[in-house]
Amino acid sequence: MTAVRALRRHRIVVLAMDGLLPFELGIPQRIFGRARDAEGRRLYEVVTCSVRPPGPVRTDADFDILVQNGPETLATADTLVVPASYELGPVFEEGRLTDELAAALAHLRPGTRLLSICTGGYVLAAAGYLDGRPATTHWAHAEHFQQLFPSIKVDADVLFIDDEDVLTSAGVAAGIDLCLHVVRRDHGTAVANDVARRIVVPPHRDGGQAQYIQRPIPEPQQANTAAARAWALERLHEPIQLRDMAAQESMSVRTFTRRFREEAGVSPGQWLTQQRVEWARQLLESSDLSVDQIAHDAGFGTAQSMRQHLQAALGVTPTVYRRTFRSTNPPANRPAKPLANPPAELPASPPANPPANPPAELANPSANRPANLPANLPAQGVADRAAS
Repeated sequence: MTAVRALRRHRIVVLAMDGLLPFELGIPQRIFGRARDAEGRRLYEVVTCSVRPPGPVRTDADFDILVQNGPETLATADTLVVPASYELGPVFEEGRLTDELAAALAHLRPGTRLLSICTGGYVLAAAGYLDGRPATTHWAHAEHFQQLFPSIKVDADVLFIDDEDVLTSAGVAAGIDLCLHVVRRDHGTAVANDVARRIVVPPHRDGGQAQYIQRPIPEPQQANTAAARAWALERLHEPIQLRDMAAQESMSVRTFTRRFREEAGVSPGQWLTQQRVEWARQLLESSDLSVDQIAHDAGFGTAQSMRQHLQAALGVTPTVYRRTFRSTNPPANRPAKPLANPPAELPASPPANPPANPPAELANPSANRPANLPANLPAQGVADRAAS
C-alpha cells in the first residue's frame, strides 16, 4: 500500500462547463500531460469532469464534447483547473454560483490547489475562494471583475498571479504561462522547459497582458531593444551599465529605458536581475559548480548577493533550490545561456516598487536588491506596476 501511494501521480481535474472554449480546455492536458521526470514517467494525471453526470457539454464552437466523468470526480483532485466559459450566467452577471455549480464544488477536499484560466476566475470568485486575495482575469473583463467582486485585488496587467494555493491567469493563452509556471514550481525549470520545447512555446514570456490591451491611439513604429538584451545575455557575468545597453541601440538612456519598459514590461535593471536569477537556477539544477562560482558566473558577485536575490524571487536559498530540483545525473557541460529573442525565460518577479529613474549602474545586484517583493506573488509574468 505504501509503495502504491508513493507512485501515485498528482491528479489535475479540469472542470468542463457549458459554453467552454475548446482551446482553453485543452491547455491543462497539453501542459501537465507532457511533464515527465528524468526516467520518462508522467508527473501528473489529468482528467476532465462536468458539473453534471457524464454526457455532452456544449462548447462555443460547432461541436459538443463528451465528458465521461461527473462532479464527484472533483473529490479526487489535488489541483482543480477552471477554464473559461461563455455561458456562466449568474456567475458572470451577479457574482453567484448556480445550485448545480455549487453542488459540484462542494465535492472539493480542503487544501485542493485551485487554478483558473481567463474568466474561469469568476467561478472561483463567486465561490469565495478569491476573497481578499490578488487575482487576474482577461484584461477586457478586469474592470467588471473588480466591480462584481470588490474584495478581490484585481491586477489587469499581469499574465498570471500565484497566491500559493490559488492561482489565476489572464486571458486565453496566458493559461499556458500559468500551467508552465505550476510545472516549474512543482518540478523545476528543466522539466518546465522540456514541456515548453515539446509544445513549441517560449518557457516564459516577457511582460504582462498590458502589452496586449488595445489603446485608443496606436503608438508609431519604433526601434526595439532586442539587440541590447542579446548583448547583455552574453555578458551576465560582467558589470553591465544602463548606458552601455542604451549604446547598443544608439539611444539615450531616457529613451532606451522607456522603450525597454514598453517592450519587456519591466525596467532594464529588473530584467537583468531576472536573467541572472534564471541563469543561476539553471546552473544550480544542472551543474556541479559551487555556489560561489555560480554567483560569479551569473553576475551576482558574491554568494550572499545571489542568496538574497533567490530568496526574494523564489522564496528559497540556492542550497535548498539545488537540493529540491537537482538532476540526479547533472551533465558535465554547462547549459546554454538563455536567448533574448524569442523571449527569455524570466523566473523572477520584478520589484513591487521600482525606482522612477533606474540607476545608471546595473552591475551590482547586491546594491540593487529587489525591495518589497510580495511574499505570495512569485508571479512569473507579473508586469512592472510602474511601467507606462
